[in-house]
Order: sequence, then C-alpha cells, then structure tokens
Amino acid sequence: MSFHLIGVNHKSAPVEVRERLAISDSRLPDALKRFTHHPGVDEGLILSTCNRVELLAQTRNGGADLRAFLREYFQLDDSTLDPHLYEYREQEAVRHLFRVASSLDSMVLGEAQILGQVKEAYATARAVGAVQSQLDRLLTRAFVVAKRVRSETAVGSSAVSVASVAVELAKKIFGSLNGKHVYLVGAGKMSELAARHLLAHGAESIFVSNRTYDRAIRLAHQFNGQAIEFSRLHDTCDRGDIVITSTGSPHAIFRRKHGEIFLSRRKNRPMFFIDIAVPRDVDPEMNKLDGIFVYDIDDLQQAVASHVADRQKEAELADNIINVEVERFHARLQALEVVPTIVSLQDHLETIRQAEIDRVRGRLGPLSPEQELAVDALTRGIVNKIMHTPISTLKTAARESEATTIIEVVRRLFNLESKKAAKSGDGSGGRA
Repeated sequence: MSFHLIGVNHKSAPVEVRERLAISDSRLPDALKRFTHHPGVDEGLILSTCNRVELLAQTRNGGADLRAFLREYFQLDDSTLDPHLYEYREQEAVRHLFRVASSLDSMVLGEAQILGQVKEAYATARAVGAVQSQLDRLLTRAFVVAKRVRSETAVGSSAVSVASVAVELAKKIFGSLNGKHVYLVGAGKMSELAARHLLAHGAESIFVSNRTYDRAIRLAHQFNGQAIEFSRLHDTCDRGDIVITSTGSPHAIFRRKHGEIFLSRRKNRPMFFIDIAVPRDVDPEMNKLDGIFVYDIDDLQQAVASHVADRQKEAELADNIINVEVERFHARLQALEVVPTIVSLQDHLETIRQAEIDRVRGRLGPLSPEQELAVDALTRGIVNKIMHTPISTLKTAARESEATTIIEVVRRLFNLESKKAAKSGDGSGGRA
C-alpha cells in the first residue's frame, strides 16, 4: 500500500489560486468518483475548505500522477499550479494528515472546525465508496490522534479565531460596535461564530440571508434576528454595518456597482465586509470604494498570525505526539503487510501435509482412531517446526525497514507467488 497527498493551503497559495481549486459540496461526490478512477488510485479523499484543497490517495504499483488529475479536473496548466503545490508520500503524507486533523496546520492554530471538516470529507468519501479499507484505517486513526492532541495539550485553549479577529477589525473601523447591525450572507458555521462574537461585543441586531430560506430562518431565530429571502439580498444588504459573507457561489455576489449603490443609500456611512468564502463572494474592486472595507480570508490570516506566538510551545508538544503516532501507525501497517504472507505460508504447508498423508495412506493399511490422531499430530508438529523460523522472522521484520525485502524472499523460497498466480489463472479460466 502507498499513501500520496497533494494540495494547496493558505500558506502555499493566495486566495486567488485557492478559489480556482475549490470544490463545492454539491460537486464533491462526482469529483471523488473521477479521482478514484484516475490511473493508479485505489482509494481517495478530497478536503476542500476556505484555507486548503487537498487530495489524499491510496495508490498501487508505481503510484499515481496526482498533478495530472488536478490539471485535467480544473483545466489549469503547470505554471498556475506548480509554484503552489506541496506533495507528500508514505509517512510524510500520514504526518501531514495527522497535523491537519489536529489543527496544527490551520490558519488559526488549535481551532476546532477543521476536524469537523475532515470528518465531513471522510463521510462523503465513504458514502460514494472512495474510502474503503486502507484510507479508512488511516482516517479513523487521524481522528484518534486529533482527540489525543486536544486532550493532552493546550493547543486549542483560548484559541484566537477568525470570529474574534473580525471583532477586533470591526472595532478599529467603527470605534465601538454599540448599535451596529450585522448582516449574514450564508448560514455557515464560521459566519455564525463571527456574528455571535460581534453581538457579544455590542452589535445591536442581525439579518440573515441564505439561498435556502429555511436555514436563514433557523439561524436568525438563534439571534432574535430577521431572515431575508436571498432574492432580496442586494435590496437590503445596505442595512448592515458589518456584512459577513460565506456562500458557496462560484462567482462574486458583491461587485463594485453594488458597493456604490449601498454607499449612496447609506449616505456614505462606512460598511465592513468580512468575506470568508472561497471562491470569494466580494469582488476586490469593492475595496477601492471610499467607505467600504473588505477583508478576505487571507487578510484575516495576517491578523491572526500576530496572536499565535504564545501557543507555539503547545504546538511543539502536539508535534511530538504526532511523531509518535506516525511511527505507531507505520508499525501497524507493516505488521498488516506480513499477515497475507504468513497465511499463504500456512496454507501452502498444510496443503503439502495433507497431500503427503493421502499419498502414503494406502501403504499404511487400516489405522485405528488413535493411530490417525498420532499421524496427524506427528505431521502437524513437523510442519509447525518448519514454519516457526520464517513466521518469527516475518513478524520481527514487520517492525523493521527491510520488511518488504524479507516478505519477498519468503514468498520466493516457498513459491507462494506462483501458487497465487496459478490460482488466479484457474479462476479466470473458469469464468471465460
């Protein structure tokens, strides 16, 4: 088995690149199916958030060209992709996944949302059959590791969040949040958290607009706010002093012309847009208007960075946990790899034992039940002694770097590959 991961995140690529690779929830099942049909890919998972797009694969034989899949699926050339891509294989791919799930690779160190996003990606991949045995084992272990990091370190305590940074930025623009109105566009979790923080710091009321009106009603009800139908978005958005937008739209829903209209209706009173969406909901041209302040996810990242230095020590403790867990997972995988060879060896020698008993049975004459048991015990004892050394060697090798070589030697010595190939050939011949 072979693990292979490729992707971009908030550290390797600006939002202009990430938004071109973003995969919406509605497109994810089809993308997964295409991914698992890509040459060399046996199982696959795609994680697409506002801060990262990553493809994780369990590959076979010579592996798979995951860069080719990205080029083909997104219709992008190498010059656009290559400067921003990172790629990990085997243990480094495992390590990266563990760090992502544990929120050590997040824009906001220690935030809890990423683990939920990984679990959602896992659930979708399982539902379409893209994740099966090997990736299932890896991902379920990643969830255990993330839980251990959160319980054994303080990396997630008092975490600076996008929501708390949004409050700070809003205070800088307005001086005070008392009496300010918040307008949520999209009913996502991060928007909800940001709104909760803003209201806790003095904002007066909230409006919620979402493509699914029922969700807007439910979220507005939480804050004693007002739900607004999405078709009325541009007619009502100027009511908000602070607009938090996080939709799944593939194109900007706020453009410069909208900003000009909003400012005219507000008599040039300032508006603050927090654009958490990827692809972005707010055209950067809006930021050129006097009186409109737009912060996208990368702007928030820069604001967050100044707050996280005091948690680096906890992050180092978390990384130590992950290093141990990566080694443990690798050891488990190696142990699993020797099991088929041990089973094949046992089956092979048992077949020989039974064949030899059958071959000499006629010359032994009638045997009493006691004699039958004695012959069976004698031959089993001989076979067990023969198997003891190779099986012990295989089990020991499972913990060493030369495991693959020793497995191959044992299979060749006992001709196990040939027997497997012959059995496969007989089966296919029978079906033809």
